[in-house]
Amino acid sequence: MSGSYIIHNLKIGYLKGRAERTVCQISDASLHLGEMTCLLGPNGAGKSTLLRTLAGFLPPLDGTIILADKNLNEYSQHELAHQVSIVLTNNNHIHNLSVYEVVAMGRNPHTGFWGHLNQQDKDIIHQCMKWAEINHLAQQKIDSISDGERQKVMLAKAIAQETPIILLDEPTNFLYYPDKANIMLLLKRLAHEHNKAILFSTHEAEMALQIADNIWFINNGLLTAGTPKTLCGDKTNELAYEKVISCIDAINDMHQHSSTNNK
Repeated sequence: MSGSYIIHNLKIGYLKGRAERTVCQISDASLHLGEMTCLLGPNGAGKSTLLRTLAGFLPPLDGTIILADKNLNEYSQHELAHQVSIVLTNNNHIHNLSVYEVVAMGRNPHTGFWGHLNQQDKDIIHQCMKWAEINHLAQQKIDSISDGERQKVMLAKAIAQETPIILLDEPTNFLYYPDKANIMLLLKRLAHEHNKAILFSTHEAEMALQIADNIWFINNGLLTAGTPKTLCGDKTNELAYEKVISCIDAINDMHQHSSTNNK
């Protein structure tokens, strides 16, 4: 299926010389167009590693990832840029550009070697900035805006890339609670109205369970996937339910510990 991921017997992690460090194993999972999936798990569980692997930044240690009926390792970087856009947590490498210029970078896979923007490209950039509610920041330098505003800029850049799949690593970081909910609802609307497959990691577990179409959560080196209803709403699935609750408890404990340290 165009624009979908199918994962089978996947093992992700890192290679150091000949030694493997496995972070997570996934027996079977899939990501489909028109759906928003939230990736949950405590810090260090492997959420960022999974996103980087799906984006082609890290090779899997074992198993297969099928993207649009083709093995992920068969894609060139240019081909992947037309299929997948990604927003990572660490985006502080961009400096001395205006907000408009950063969002315009999302058009790079479509503009050729010289990066010339035609009117259609400019219209898409403005639409994405309007969608992310950052039009008023267009001429400001990316270094001069808040962390929350920067998150919205990077989100608009990913949307401007016009890929069927969007991966995001904690896009609600640095945002106030109403803005967190707003971003999640906008992402869900983007998935449903524009037929995108969206996967994003978050520590907002309770909110994700209310808004997401699907939940992936990583705990103790394994990924469990399902809908919020099948994982939490149906108490007959006791094992999955207990895993989700333990995962949420671990995330909440992490937040409380972080808040205590910051006081």
